Amino acid sequence: MYFSWTWLFWPWFMAISIGIYSVYCFRKYINVELSIFEQISIVTSSFTWLTLVPPAFFNGFLEGWPFVFFFVYHYFFFPNVSIRKRLYGDYNARPHDLKWDVNVPNMYRVLFAVGVVVGHWLAAFEGPELHIIPGGWTNFAIWGLILVTLFTQYNASLYLAKYSEKIVEPTAVVHFGPYRWVRHPVYASTLLLFFTYFAALRAPLSCLYIVAVCVLYYDQKAKLDEALMVDTFGEGYIEYSNKVKYKFIPFVY
Repeated sequence: MYFSWTWLFWPWFMAISIGIYSVYCFRKYINVELSIFEQISIVTSSFTWLTLVPPAFFNGFLEGWPFVFFFVYHYFFFPNVSIRKRLYGDYNARPHDLKWDVNVPNMYRVLFAVGVVVGHWLAAFEGPELHIIPGGWTNFAIWGLILVTLFTQYNASLYLAKYSEKIVEPTAVVHFGPYRWVRHPVYASTLLLFFTYFAALRAPLSCLYIVAVCVLYYDQKAKLDEALMVDTFGEGYIEYSNKVKYKFIPFVY
């Protein structure tokens, strides 16, 4: 008999209750009536069903990496909040030109969302039982990837904000920081985040799967982004894209 954090975080009724409440909040999101607490509830529910539920389902308990990534996912997807505070002194979102809200067709968005969910469940199924995953220095590389992922995401978002009148309205072609290595570091950091989680669970086939899902989706999104950038900045962006040849993975793609 031993103590497990599972008793605090994992009970099925808690995960299901959070999921049901997030569905209710999502209906309010559609009607643009969401409070900050309700936004956080949706995000927390999503990460619960991605990082905690699958490994708990296949293991019967939780320990180690799923807990770590539950909090890493939260920090990763909220960089703009701290950036607003750093640049503007408050946490409020700024109004922006809607033309910069580039979205791929709904079919791609649905397939990507389903692909990410399926990938997390496949990783939990493929990986060994959590207590078999070794600890200590054997996980040094995973911690390194986590730090690189968070640094890339935050740094890319910060440089984009510095070259914007608003958080999401560029006024110049950004070519500093992570943008020196790849043209779409924010997308690349998302791919790296999922890859790192799957690697932490020791699920190599699922790693390949999630890389393929992310590349297919973000490649479509990057094409729309780049078309808008060329239309806005013309030769300036073309020159940048000729200089920085890689979209997501330095020296690879």
